[in-house]
Amino acid sequence: MLIRRACNATLLMENFQDDAEINVTFTCDEDIKKVNSEFRNIDSATDVLSFPLGEDGNYDENPETGAKMLGDVLISLERAEVQAEEYGHSFERETAYLTVHSVLHLLGYDHVNGGLEQEIMREKEESVMELLGLRR
Repeated sequence: MLIRRACNATLLMENFQDDAEINVTFTCDEDIKKVNSEFRNIDSATDVLSFPLGEDGNYDENPETGAKMLGDVLISLERAEVQAEEYGHSFERETAYLTVHSVLHLLGYDHVNGGLEQEIMREKEESVMELLGLRR
């Protein structure tokens, strides 16, 4: 239920008006490392990967439901557990944060270049976490 709430809160904050479909998969460090290597040429585990299906706000629709198909999210539960301990907060908060972070990627936000883009994304993440009652 937490993952659904995190997705819905992010979409609500972004004023996403349509029904949406997001596939979230939980995995381990070993498996996310394989995917990271295959798709990003980075041979290491990571906490979360996002695979957007749309671009510039244009998404295909699921013909059965009419929902916009936003993309796929992979979360390493092993990494989430380690990071929760490192940051001194709950596993639930870390998992929700990784979900919010990824949904923002699916909606077109990025932080790779740092600067203003990274600041905007970080502010949005914290706003959603506050909506969820999962402040730092």
